[in-house]
Amino acid sequence: MKRLLLPSNTLLLGLISFGFCIQSARAEWKQLFDGKSLDGWTVKNGWAEYRVEDGAIVGKSVPKSPNTFLCTDQDYGDFLLIMEVKVDEGLNSGIQFRSQSFPEYQEGRVHGYQYELDTAERRWTAGIYDEARRGWLYPVDLNPPAKSLFRQNDWNEVKIECVGNSLRTWLNGRPVAHVIDDLTTKGFIALQVHGVGNSEENVGKEVAWRNIRINTDVRRPTENAGIYIRNLLPNNLSRDERGQGWKLLWDGESTKGWRQISEKKFPKDGWEIKDGVLTVLPDEKGKDPQGGDIVTVDQYGAFELDFEFMPTKGANSGIKYFVTEGGKSALGLEYQILDDSEHPDAKMGAAGNRTCASLYDLIPSERSVSTRTVPMDVGKWNHGRIISYPDGRVEHWLNGFKVVEYTRGNNVYRALVARSKYADKEGFGLGDKGYISLQDHHDRVSFRSLKIREL
Repeated sequence: MKRLLLPSNTLLLGLISFGFCIQSARAEWKQLFDGKSLDGWTVKNGWAEYRVEDGAIVGKSVPKSPNTFLCTDQDYGDFLLIMEVKVDEGLNSGIQFRSQSFPEYQEGRVHGYQYELDTAERRWTAGIYDEARRGWLYPVDLNPPAKSLFRQNDWNEVKIECVGNSLRTWLNGRPVAHVIDDLTTKGFIALQVHGVGNSEENVGKEVAWRNIRINTDVRRPTENAGIYIRNLLPNNLSRDERGQGWKLLWDGESTKGWRQISEKKFPKDGWEIKDGVLTVLPDEKGKDPQGGDIVTVDQYGAFELDFEFMPTKGANSGIKYFVTEGGKSALGLEYQILDDSEHPDAKMGAAGNRTCASLYDLIPSERSVSTRTVPMDVGKWNHGRIISYPDGRVEHWLNGFKVVEYTRGNNVYRALVARSKYADKEGFGLGDKGYISLQDHHDRVSFRSLKIREL
């Protein structure tokens, strides 16, 4: 008679444990929509129509309604949310997460993070928008390859991950947006039907959501897949940013790494460091100018520079790069910082090449992009980027949008320099490396979150 071989105790325990893990993993997922009714959901703000059809929630646009939201009755903090979405062409929609609605805030208006659903030519689906608060946090221009992922007239796979201050989105299996922010840590999930006004063309168009599932047992964010990270925490580097090679260019508390132009030390006066903000101070009436331009101790060639700046009314300043020394003012290519509406410099130069975010006196910033005019808010924090590629290409970005692009040293660049105030500066802006400078133009302008990575 053959003997029956039984598994050892260790193997048996392992099999039991493995089976338990599988059951636990399955149990972690919760259906937010039962496929038959809208139980557990409540409509807020507008009067767009919602119904259940063929196992999906279908939202339909109606005339003159503001944005309408079908909201979960329960709030969620850390989670992984997965669903499928299909949107009629021409209709805008979105998926709110960590969102809120209070009577005291704009009479109950839904506000918070939104996964954009965008059928327009700009193709910003899966970008992160801050509904009824700060506007665009991560337009998909920040991750151009992702603009081709949305499938019109078909179902699309949506994934949203929130863990602590890390907010991430995917579209059809590919990463799209990554924001670091802590303004809202918990809130409801909502399905938006965007208002269409009186547009006869878009009234009656529909958006559908199905297979809506959530997993709240997520304890660590997924590692970044190499896409750009928009970190809204002042003077902060996330784990993923460090992994991409970013470092703080200013540490948020000291003068380390900076000095006055043509000097060995940081200026005694004219600059202020307070509460994580570096501020150039305005000149005092009746006193000689203090301070002066400051430059980095190190030089940089190919780099990506990320920063935030806050100009006051009528202020003028700038960030210069490929800076050379030889006087009291830094000489280099300049990302102009200016209150265009109040400072006369905005109307000087040629064709607006002295307006905010322009390559000063050479190339004007193109602020009309992707269906909107890029804002620059005086008295508020603005986000700037300068990218200097190894092949000589350079980009200026303002509040999430590329507004200047050129190539150092090509024929167009040389022609622009020849008719500018730099015409007599031989080799202007053409060095392999140079310092980075913050300009003292005798107006109050603040800086923070200066970070850099070499390319």
